[in-house]
Amino acid sequence: MKHMTRYILVLSLGVFIGAGITLERAVLAKRETVKEAAAPLPLNELRTFTEVFSKIKADYVEPVEDSKLLTDAIHGMLSRLDPHSSYLDEVSYKEMRIGTEGQFGGLGIEVTMEDGFVKVVSPIEDTPASRAGLKPGDLIIRLDERTVKGMSLTDAVKVMRGKPGSNITLTVVREGESKPLEFTIARAVIKIQSVKSQLLEPGYGYVRVTQFQANSAKNLTRAVNKIKTDNKGKLKGLILDLRNNPGGVLPAAVAISDAFLTDGLIVYTKGRAPDSQLKYTATPSDVIGGVPMVVLVNGGSASASEIVAGALQDHRRAVILGTKTFGKGSVQTILPMTGGTALKLTTARYYTPEGRSIQATGIVPDIIVEEAKVTKMDNGKRLREADLSGHLQNETNSKGVGKGRSRGTELTSADDYQLNEALNLLKGVSVFSKGG
Repeated sequence: MKHMTRYILVLSLGVFIGAGITLERAVLAKRETVKEAAAPLPLNELRTFTEVFSKIKADYVEPVEDSKLLTDAIHGMLSRLDPHSSYLDEVSYKEMRIGTEGQFGGLGIEVTMEDGFVKVVSPIEDTPASRAGLKPGDLIIRLDERTVKGMSLTDAVKVMRGKPGSNITLTVVREGESKPLEFTIARAVIKIQSVKSQLLEPGYGYVRVTQFQANSAKNLTRAVNKIKTDNKGKLKGLILDLRNNPGGVLPAAVAISDAFLTDGLIVYTKGRAPDSQLKYTATPSDVIGGVPMVVLVNGGSASASEIVAGALQDHRRAVILGTKTFGKGSVQTILPMTGGTALKLTTARYYTPEGRSIQATGIVPDIIVEEAKVTKMDNGKRLREADLSGHLQNETNSKGVGKGRSRGTELTSADDYQLNEALNLLKGVSVFSKGG
């Protein structure tokens, strides 16, 4: 009996400018052998296609290869379906498979198409694009000297890819800026550490997931256990940071949700094909033992990030804080084709446990906190008690003053307003739970 090579489920937004987006092989049951009767071929439309093909071959100003015309026709069919369906040539498909290792060459940004321009969904943390200052929502209008208008997403991605160490200049339109900005970025081989963590202060941990890769859930468990060890006692709260996380593989999103849930539905998908009807449920364990959680999200949190936020929100397991997420609620399936090529085709929508579709709406946080920076007030010229002539001395001063809390600088910043609000919220929950 012949078995069909089954597809690869992808829950990620747009395309990584590198070897491709992360993905995961999903070995599913063979499709049912009994199919609905095939619809009759649209003969009139096929006749028109043949006529157009013949006219181009005969009358276009320059000779055009048959293979180019047919490949471009395939690209056109897929690009008009939705922003996430595309045709992967042999090189792109090979790069996508390599991307499962979490290492690829490029700039380190996740992009999609909007109004004919390349839109930055999220710069990946610790990559050339992030260090250069690209931000979610930036519209790329020019690649070196080539205008983006009229390019397909696939073509634009090919231009942005290149030899590590080589430079490319991106011209960007950014909301709030009066004129386009230019960023010259050196391409690099990008290695992504998908999970990072630290103990913010005694009792309160912080875990950041930058991208959902195959091993992200295991890495998250290790990170949480390390936080527990560093804390030398039971945690009072945990912050899970999914800001600017563009997504990744579906199993990782499910596993990370499951790490904090003990029962119930995590996510389900619905599509036309029987094997696109999937349900995922939680297992009875919670890696942090049920302590309060806050999940940070923003407009760069997409797809798999929205699955996690939506599941934890519907189960009332965490407070979602930040700004509304991107709103990608569809699943792409990689269908291998002959000749080493593949289709990335939207095959299903996913839904939160309460049946919410996130498509084009996103996750609305429980507490909306805009991105901002905490700045210190300049008190340099203010008069203090110690400046007054003849002021009383502090009799306990010789014993030293209390030490302030340490807020490491490796992952977090003291001027991160959303993070500070999340930490304050956890502290308030901790105090309230004690009745005081």
